[in-house]
Amino acid sequence: MNSEKLSQRLEKVSNYVLQGSVLADIGSDHAYLPCYLGLNKKIKKGIAGEITEGPYLSAKEQVVLDGLSDIIEVRKGDGLSVLKENEAEVVTICGMGGSLITSILEKGKGKLGNTKRLVLQPNVGAKTVRKWLLKENWILSAEEIIKEDGKIYEILVADRSGEYPYSNNNIEAELLFGPFLLKVQNEAFKEKWAGEVKQWKAILSQMEKSQGTAAETKRKELLDNINLAEEWID
Repeated sequence: MNSEKLSQRLEKVSNYVLQGSVLADIGSDHAYLPCYLGLNKKIKKGIAGEITEGPYLSAKEQVVLDGLSDIIEVRKGDGLSVLKENEAEVVTICGMGGSLITSILEKGKGKLGNTKRLVLQPNVGAKTVRKWLLKENWILSAEEIIKEDGKIYEILVADRSGEYPYSNNNIEAELLFGPFLLKVQNEAFKEKWAGEVKQWKAILSQMEKSQGTAAETKRKELLDNINLAEEWID
């Protein structure tokens, strides 16, 4: 992967970045995504945010190599703290857990006043991200699930306005599996959830002798998830 040819995962993410927008890519690593978008003249400006020294320096080097210093700026800092208020029109956060993504968004939501779209790619915990988006009145507008190099990735796209994606009677299933993904149920989706159900059942069997409130809460959560999967997944 490089700034001229992205991984399938990041290429899918790039498709959802609005044409001519100011992009902030948080946790940008080598800045491949903003550089790719800059090279393809899809963004007006890019901000690559990175908290770790090594990736920060790699991102700076990549921007110079691609001759994009006039439109892409690499900034070092934690999450959305690298942004000025109302600066980014599109924010991408990829390759982290859902809890970390929501923590970054929650801490920095004051910076999102001018943001029209979020493109988020949680490695795990997509339900946590969907719940945060719902709570904060972001409209989930698209989802994708793909398998690449033996790993399964979900991509969530949220806009400020649009059609509400959840149905009142199925919201628990839709938050867990994704309202758009649940409708299509492609091979990657089925493989992911077959694996999850197998894991949940294994954990349940290990917990047979566990006692106490925490164990009971966990047991109920696992059973609820298994029941949802058996009810909703083809």
